[in-house]
Amino acid sequence: MKKSIFLGTLALAGLAAGFVSAQTLDEVRARGSLSCGVSTGLAGFSMPDANGEWQGFDVAYCRAVAAAVLGDSTAVDFVPLTTQTRFTALSSGEVDVLARNTTWTFSRDVDLRLEFIGVNYYDGQGFMVPRDLGVSSALELDGATVCIQTGTTTELNLADFFSANNMSYEPVPVETNAEAQQQYLAGACDVYTTDASGLAATRATFEDPDGHVLLAEIVSKEPLGPVVRHGDSEWGDIARWTLNAMVAAEELGLTSANVGEMSAGTENPEINRMLGTEGDLGGMLGLEADWAANIISQVGNYGEVFDSNIGAATPIGLARGLNAQWTDGGLLYAPPFR
Repeated sequence: MKKSIFLGTLALAGLAAGFVSAQTLDEVRARGSLSCGVSTGLAGFSMPDANGEWQGFDVAYCRAVAAAVLGDSTAVDFVPLTTQTRFTALSSGEVDVLARNTTWTFSRDVDLRLEFIGVNYYDGQGFMVPRDLGVSSALELDGATVCIQTGTTTELNLADFFSANNMSYEPVPVETNAEAQQQYLAGACDVYTTDASGLAATRATFEDPDGHVLLAEIVSKEPLGPVVRHGDSEWGDIARWTLNAMVAAEELGLTSANVGEMSAGTENPEINRMLGTEGDLGGMLGLEADWAANIISQVGNYGEVFDSNIGAATPIGLARGLNAQWTDGGLLYAPPFR
């Protein structure tokens, strides 16, 4: 009798887990749009343009998920979130996925019960100072006032760096990048510290970018990536393999310009599997066979998204660096599509 009760409990738990795993996908389809959490405004990553249309590197990932799930990269509702509200919004179901220059850490992954589905930008914390301050190294910042966003890993990294080097500082807490920029330019702080990519993005919006210096020191590892909730494995798979498809597409030479032609079939089995002309990878995700082709045709591969939003030819001016493909000395590496 006890055995049958135990097995019955397991069966009910399995049914419950199955229900949960399909919930977000079903909700997005029923709604007809993806709800994606983004920053309150960071040039090159997520910011509305002059027409109110959201643009940027993280925005492109949101659009890629929508293309994979709904076949329409424009079917996205963007929800601006501060560093203090982003995790609550995700956990409560206000957004389906968070793509907001967010660092993957142990406590966020485990204690907050969130799931980071990969790294879309390998970064590190840096420092920006006015050129006329005459500082050439972060080791010269003893006693400085520092603008820093609350609720971020940068708060802890800053404390660790100054403590390790026997220096003191006075924090100037801010909630958003816009507030940090305002305070920094007004002279309320000597230094602004955040992810190096964020500093480059912020400086690019200044009236006189050359009047500000990004110091050489990088004082942390900041693997930034999209996040979903725990307990929804099917949705996590979709979010993860959307990013992987963008990365793999660049490595395989699939672009928004040639994916239509490639979708007719190639001599490369991995390309055929990804684009749905062989096998049933889309079905395994609960998606259509052309899910990856939709991502690439409507949004582009990882390199296209990087170059058009934050690359060397943009005002942000970021080099690929660690974010180059593994074949080019970087860290980008997608698992096999098989």
